[in-house]
Amino acid sequence: MSDSYDDGLVQLDREAITLRRYHFPSGTSKIILLDKVRGYRAEPLGLLLHRFRLWGSSDLRRWLPLDIRRPLRSTLVTLDVPGTRPRPAFTPADADEFTAVLDRLLDARD
Repeated sequence: MSDSYDDGLVQLDREAITLRRYHFPSGTSKIILLDKVRGYRAEPLGLLLHRFRLWGSSDLRRWLPLDIRRPLRSTLVTLDVPGTRPRPAFTPADADEFTAVLDRLLDARD
């Protein structure tokens, strides 16, 4: 069982979550220290609201990094990071693996 995840757009390790191609229009990464993450929500990716939003926000509550494969993904992960608005959200290539690793890392810090 690995303590890291990397699908090219989302990287998770013991220190941080890195969302590549996050900032518009520069495409630079956003690094979120794992200590700042209070929790997360994983939900099915809606057919209308976020599936075809390749970059940005559909509802002004979440911000999604550039991901041209988002229409093919099935799960939207939204992070709860106090003081961060809009909330960082993304679609990992393997949502089950990502959430399993994130759960282990969040539990290990308690």
